[in-house]
Amino acid sequence: MTNESLPPIYASARHLTGPTPSGRHAVIVAGGSLGDWALPYLAPGSFLIGADRGAWFLLSHGLTLDMALGDFDSVTPEERDIIRLKSGLWMDCDPVRKDLTDTEWALSWALEAHPASVLLLGVTGTRFDHTFANVQLLAKAAELRIPCRIIDAHNEISLLSGADQATLTKGRYEQVSLLPLSGAVTGITLEGFRYPLTDAQLRTGQSLGISNVIEGETAVVRIREGQLLVVQSRD
Repeated sequence: MTNESLPPIYASARHLTGPTPSGRHAVIVAGGSLGDWALPYLAPGSFLIGADRGAWFLLSHGLTLDMALGDFDSVTPEERDIIRLKSGLWMDCDPVRKDLTDTEWALSWALEAHPASVLLLGVTGTRFDHTFANVQLLAKAAELRIPCRIIDAHNEISLLSGADQATLTKGRYEQVSLLPLSGAVTGITLEGFRYPLTDAQLRTGQSLGISNVIEGETAVVRIREGQLLVVQSRD
């Protein structure tokens, strides 16, 4: 990526000659709710992208950043200089003249490089508007058929789009909720759940899909059309 390929809101793009996440698992760490729970997801070999304060979280835990980007208005000037120095790739932008959040910018950049999959950490938190906007970003990856998940301390969120299916494992999560991101989702079939469905429909505003339970070790969700959020959660 060069300066010419960036929207004009981006003030600079420096030393962008290193590797990209093409064909690799990319992990984007933003500046929302983070903690030690996130560290097991930062596996060696992943392409680590720090968005704004998420970059400082990675560095403060002794991890090497493959990429850092953002307006860096959530770190001190000293922290920003360290992030710039220790990042393999670096891009920053003006905090006012920008049309994208740092998280959307990071995801868009990663998707252009065709990663094998993407994990978003630190994209939920106290700001519901940011959380909801970040959940909607899953649709950008779905359009390209690139697997993408959001994980925080209590939830794992993914998106089924079009004629799609997912196999879920119970693992650390006790409950599964299904929420339509599009106006309606049709052909919903659930196998291995306490409350099964066969060729059902969910529309925005319905709570029918809340708090289901995986009965065995795995369960399957299938849809025929629409966009369905799959939220695995624990209290």
